[in-house]
Amino acid sequence: MRPLTPTRFVEFDPKTLSDLEGRVVVQITPEGTLGQAARTANRLTKGAIARLVEAASFEKAKAGEVISLAWPAGMKAEALDVLITPRKITPIEARKAGAKLAALGSGKTVTVMAGSMQRAADLALGMALRDYRFDNHKSKQEEDGAGEVIIAHKNPSEMEGAYAPMAAVAEGVHMTRDLVNEPANVLTTTEFASRLAEMEALGLEVEVLEEDKLAELGMRTLLSVGQGSDSPSKVVVMHWKGGDADAAPLALVGKGVVFDTGGISLKPAAGMEEMTMDMGGAGVVAGTMRALAKRKAKANVVGLVGLVENMPSGNATRPGDVVKSMKGDTVEIINTDAEGRLVLCDVMWYAQERFKPVGMIDLATLTGAIIIGLGHENAGVFSNDDAFCNAFLKAAEAEGEGAWRMPLGKAYDDQLKSRIADMKNVGGRPAGSITAAQFLQRFVQEGTPWIHLDIAGVASVSSPTAYAPKGATGWGVMALSRMVQDMLETD
Repeated sequence: MRPLTPTRFVEFDPKTLSDLEGRVVVQITPEGTLGQAARTANRLTKGAIARLVEAASFEKAKAGEVISLAWPAGMKAEALDVLITPRKITPIEARKAGAKLAALGSGKTVTVMAGSMQRAADLALGMALRDYRFDNHKSKQEEDGAGEVIIAHKNPSEMEGAYAPMAAVAEGVHMTRDLVNEPANVLTTTEFASRLAEMEALGLEVEVLEEDKLAELGMRTLLSVGQGSDSPSKVVVMHWKGGDADAAPLALVGKGVVFDTGGISLKPAAGMEEMTMDMGGAGVVAGTMRALAKRKAKANVVGLVGLVENMPSGNATRPGDVVKSMKGDTVEIINTDAEGRLVLCDVMWYAQERFKPVGMIDLATLTGAIIIGLGHENAGVFSNDDAFCNAFLKAAEAEGEGAWRMPLGKAYDDQLKSRIADMKNVGGRPAGSITAAQFLQRFVQEGTPWIHLDIAGVASVSSPTAYAPKGATGWGVMALSRMVQDMLETD
């Protein structure tokens, strides 16, 4: 994993502007009012910023936009980036502004003359989130992004303190992106488990359950998914114990299908290469656990991921097979491409039996149907508990991660009735994402607050987002870390 771009906070001094190299960022308001550093830069450049404000095109400029002046006169900098920011800026606005700065990418030092900007730490977070690339497998690695970020602020120590936990979360986001972007011949179930075990160095307790243990526990639905692959199925348990010793943990459960061919119910060839991202739920759980450990969260959280590969072979599960879950319910497998719920149901049951969690959240790139319903802007949110669900939705909104609650109900559940078993693993085409959630709800014990997050539309995208280049987004790490902070870290 590539480390975050170095970011440091220094004392604000506009007198240094003329000697700064790389890219230099100054602020003006949408109304054209120049900040202290912008006024200094305007004098150095003989009125260049004033002419910018007076230009007719400036009337169309919006808050958060960046206008770059290359090789400004009177300065050593390669570029003077004029950032348009309102006087009172929200955390989300500051992060998006920072992301736009990072997207300019030069590989050189970027100095942001933040002055007394209250959200300077959020701006730095936006830069850290957007300054990401995955070029591990390129012969010639890209040279974009910033070489170093310097935030010049009137209270640098305060901003540095505010940024430290944000940097931990950004590192978790980057880890998730790395995992989701990794090709399946590299990120096998064994390699995935190995990378998670390395996080013991951060203070996590990590346990890898191998196939013999999973069979002993009765995780037959999970094992049925991976039995057609040469890669061994595994469950990895990551425990962060930062709260009271006797406090029940929050449980995060992730689907980790490292590659999904669909099994015997084979997917079409077109686009199948994208199924390297079908472990996105497990990737988010892993990144969140890293973020919690790095920022020393004062909470107890356990992350569990089911790692399998869904392949067709002479030993693969067939459509029509009946398998008994760890819970004891039998499942008629109608479609082997509806495999994620078979992985999750056993891990969810195990999480509840072993840890008696205060609440449980599962994450999965579960259905294409959720993309039809919500596109790539929002994850689908399903829950049996209004207060628990609202806590997540509030956290997601605060972090700028799109999430939309979807319904549950008996009529949807009835679509899962089987003639020969306790349930089918699919309920037909209508309401496909809802019936998938209904399947999972059958494995939620009475009294356990539960949320299912279908992240198929947001885990990896084909065009850049506000915080990420195209590819894996790391969606969910910020929201889950924020939810833990709001719900469990009461001090």
